[in-house]
Amino acid sequence: MDALKQYIDLYTENAALLQSHAPEVLNAPRAKALERLLEPGACLPRRGDEGYPALSVEEMFAPDYGVNIARRQFGNDPSSVFKCGLPNISTLLALVVNDTFYATPNLLRNLPKGVEMTSLARAAKEQPELIAKYYNKLTDTTTAAALNTLLCQDGVFVRIQRGVQLEKPLQLVNVFNAPFPMMGVRRMLIVVEEGAQAQLLVCDHTADEAQKYLASQVVEIYVGRDATFDFYDLEESSLATSRMSQVFVEQDQNSSFTSNGTTLIGGITRNSYVVEHIAEHARTLLSGMAVGADNQIVDNATLVRHNTPKCESNQMFKYILEGQSKGSFYGRVVVDEKAKFTNAYQSNRNLLASTDARMYTRPQLEIYCDEVKCSHGTTVGQLDQNALFYMRSRGIPEAEAKMMLMQAFMEDVIDTVRIDALKTRLRQLVQLRLLGKLEHCADCQKE
Repeated sequence: MDALKQYIDLYTENAALLQSHAPEVLNAPRAKALERLLEPGACLPRRGDEGYPALSVEEMFAPDYGVNIARRQFGNDPSSVFKCGLPNISTLLALVVNDTFYATPNLLRNLPKGVEMTSLARAAKEQPELIAKYYNKLTDTTTAAALNTLLCQDGVFVRIQRGVQLEKPLQLVNVFNAPFPMMGVRRMLIVVEEGAQAQLLVCDHTADEAQKYLASQVVEIYVGRDATFDFYDLEESSLATSRMSQVFVEQDQNSSFTSNGTTLIGGITRNSYVVEHIAEHARTLLSGMAVGADNQIVDNATLVRHNTPKCESNQMFKYILEGQSKGSFYGRVVVDEKAKFTNAYQSNRNLLASTDARMYTRPQLEIYCDEVKCSHGTTVGQLDQNALFYMRSRGIPEAEAKMMLMQAFMEDVIDTVRIDALKTRLRQLVQLRLLGKLEHCADCQKE
């Protein structure tokens, strides 16, 4: 069966039940999403389509995954028994288990005034006008985004009110633990109002590493005038877990948005970022790193649209690929004819640590005006043999020397993180992954 059709059929057969569990704000866009999915020729992207050299979204969605339309809970409320520990870092923690939001006691006790982190469905019931103002306004017309809108019943709503500067980072842990193959339809809506500052760390995990899961995730982020928002995304799931994550960002005047996406363990991963500058002096930093092994596939795609003058964007993505893993980077920077004095840079660097690993890379610039500074670069290669020889000649064993060089290769991506304890943790996790010792997050578990 066509992968898209099976989920359209699932919706049409259960539309009344699905909509009964969701507020009107989430139900309203479904008709338009269904119309998009029913257009002649509509399909999920396949390997070889523009921007998809390494993976097929059609194949990702093809297995007959269950969808929690009836909103069943599997086991007890995990908020009181799930532990997620990052050494030397204090966060305000919430969970999404499969596709359901849970606030931890820590979050409920310590969330400061002017900060909301709650269930999207609950927020849509209690603040329908506010959610309607932002929900589903940034998503594009891709079939994967429309499918998420069609099936979404809950998610996460984060709001940092005007002028609030949040001292502790927010943290969201996504966990799969269903006893059957499941697609988690996850949605995030983040509004950072004028002059506000906040950081959010999102961690993806899988409790049952033998079970097959698919995360379908759409994130909408609004960064207001003079606001600053950092978005850190860490994937440590399982080789049986696939992930389709789409992040849409709108930046107002003099705003700053930083994103760092790290993929360490996963089966098939597709991360896409679409950033729109709607006013002058917006600043964007997109960075990411991936360590691929076995048959893992990691795909990152970016699109930064410079629509107004005097904005900046910097992209830096790095991969280390071992075994038969595959990686892909498909990046675009589009500079509008009105966007004078744009400063944009794009970089993709890759190490192939085995002869069977493959990397596909295509950075692109589309510039429609003069008076800009734009450049891009990409490399695909192996470890520096001269550096390796030098280190071995100084008595460093070959395996240790390779490890040191690969860790050093990732260091500038890690340095984009502005939480010192998270930097340290990422260095540790990258080292464990390169050593083949990272099977899951040892600090994230059910007690």
